[in-house]
Amino acid sequence: MVFELGAGVGMPLASVVGPYAAAGFWTLVTGGVWVASDRDASADTLLAAANGFGLAAVSAHLLGWPTRRTRTGLPWLADCEGLGPELMRFYNPILYFSGAAGLLAVAGENRTARARVPMAMLGLVPVLIAYQHWEHRRLLRQAHTRPGWWNRRLRRLSPAP
Repeated sequence: MVFELGAGVGMPLASVVGPYAAAGFWTLVTGGVWVASDRDASADTLLAAANGFGLAAVSAHLLGWPTRRTRTGLPWLADCEGLGPELMRFYNPILYFSGAAGLLAVAGENRTARARVPMAMLGLVPVLIAYQHWEHRRLLRQAHTRPGWWNRRLRRLSPAP
């Protein structure tokens, strides 16, 4: 999310609540998960759900945007959310690092949580794909009607509506 915001394509919820409120919301969510990780096993179900949601978000990116295959057969985003092909060499490793961290967390952490909790989050992939595209369309429109530092790239990449 920080990369997207810095690149000038917004971030999740920015088109709805604005960039500062969205950044604040995601900071609170991240902080809440971090605080929960220091608790005893009572937070395992919440953390397993958060890890599963992270995997769902990575999966939604890789399944919902144009990809090509690498030599190893892995999907590699060609473009995503207006970042453009030139930024994909940075964004793809961010996604893969996030996905690997999520997989390791699901496999090795939150042992008292049921395995179905993070797996259930994968059911959100189609919803997240739809949301990403809806949000991207809103951000494109907003880049022309309410230009700002946080959506500057989208203004350059698309014609005015």
